[in-house]
Amino acid sequence: MALIKSISGIRGTIGGKVGEGLSPLDVVKFSAAYGTWAIRRHNGKKIKVVVGRDARISGEMVDKLVVGTLIGLGIDVVEIGLASTPTTEFAVTEEKADGGIILTASHNPKQWNALKLLNEKGEFLNDEDGKLVLSIAEQEDFLFADVDDLGSITNVDDYTQKHIDHVLSLDLVDVEAIKKANFSVAVDAVNSVGGIAIPGMLRALGVENVVELYCEPNGHFPHNPEPLPENLTAIADVMKEGKADLGFVVDPDVDRLAIVNEDGSMFGEEYTLVACADYVLANTPGNTVSNLSSTRALRDVTEKHNGSYEASAVGEVNVVTKMKANNAVIGGEGNGGIIYPASHYGRDALVGVGLFLSHLAKTGMKASEMRASYPNYFISKNKIELTPEIDVDAVLVTMKEKYQHEQVNDIDGVKIDFANEWVHLRKSNTEPIIRIYSESENEETANQLAEKIISEIKEIIK
Repeated sequence: MALIKSISGIRGTIGGKVGEGLSPLDVVKFSAAYGTWAIRRHNGKKIKVVVGRDARISGEMVDKLVVGTLIGLGIDVVEIGLASTPTTEFAVTEEKADGGIILTASHNPKQWNALKLLNEKGEFLNDEDGKLVLSIAEQEDFLFADVDDLGSITNVDDYTQKHIDHVLSLDLVDVEAIKKANFSVAVDAVNSVGGIAIPGMLRALGVENVVELYCEPNGHFPHNPEPLPENLTAIADVMKEGKADLGFVVDPDVDRLAIVNEDGSMFGEEYTLVACADYVLANTPGNTVSNLSSTRALRDVTEKHNGSYEASAVGEVNVVTKMKANNAVIGGEGNGGIIYPASHYGRDALVGVGLFLSHLAKTGMKASEMRASYPNYFISKNKIELTPEIDVDAVLVTMKEKYQHEQVNDIDGVKIDFANEWVHLRKSNTEPIIRIYSESENEETANQLAEKIISEIKEIIK
């Protein structure tokens, strides 16, 4: 059993004892803490909160607990049912709501669920607000409403269609070009809400041949739901059999987009953002942002279009903050997360589909040809397990000093940029490890860089 409390929300495994997993009592406690924070944020006035969920088996149970708790606080709830994370974010602003809760554990396996918390902009809470929610939960500092002041429920079941319509209205989503290209597209939606949203999105874009894999939103994930190459063998086989021109894969809450080429090879999650940014920058000159652990290819593409690239600390809220400060026209994370401010400040696979297909249609390339047109990098992901008594911060400071003659960024751990490669060292917030991400021109040199850094760290902690 596991329960992880962070500023971005509460996630845990279903079942077990209170406090050891995401039990019903834990769901109520953290829902009450969020609702209390939202009421105080708006000076005690009557407020409205949107609630949406992915298709997890536990979703309906968790949903009823969350909605009941919010009503008990006197909060009006807009219940949108099965909806992607970006759809729920979109609904918060459309409803002019005071916040939102998304019930999803993203790419975690089926035994997990979570409460992801949004502010009135439909964006994830920042560090300060997240800590306030956790403090209220710790103190159980709740005041529930009298019977005459209970909240109400409004059910709205068409937000996925509203979200699709919104994406189609974006200036750079070229419906006519996509329709004319006559694509055949395969979709793996891991039996969650992407099975509703992505085929619906494709058909709205004029894609007539949609090959659906695992698009039944029943929460029974047919494979590990994280859209990594080793989990995508079924859709890769469909592509190899020539049944589609490209494939789209989303995680259970549809904020990450992975692409499979026509030959069954992977476009690469890191390159979803690179391709979409290339298209956006060609039509909207400006700047970009991704986190420190994302590929250097985004910087290369941005500079090709005479823009400025900035890196943020890891975490969506940090990317969004840096994007706003840098006036970025597109940004995101290397896990297939596209953040397009012309739509909204949240990772959105529906927006990614619209931008990518527009780009592919206009170039006339195959997906593999487009991927080959970008700078080729490889990221190696490793970690060092440490004993609890080791001072991880001191280790990172020593590494920073050792490489002070290189370009070093320490806003989130230590990232060292070399001429043709980089390495990023971060300590985990939940376990005694240092994560080591290295990127180079191929797998061999990326692994060599990682091994070099790992051996240096081991020398420091001897």
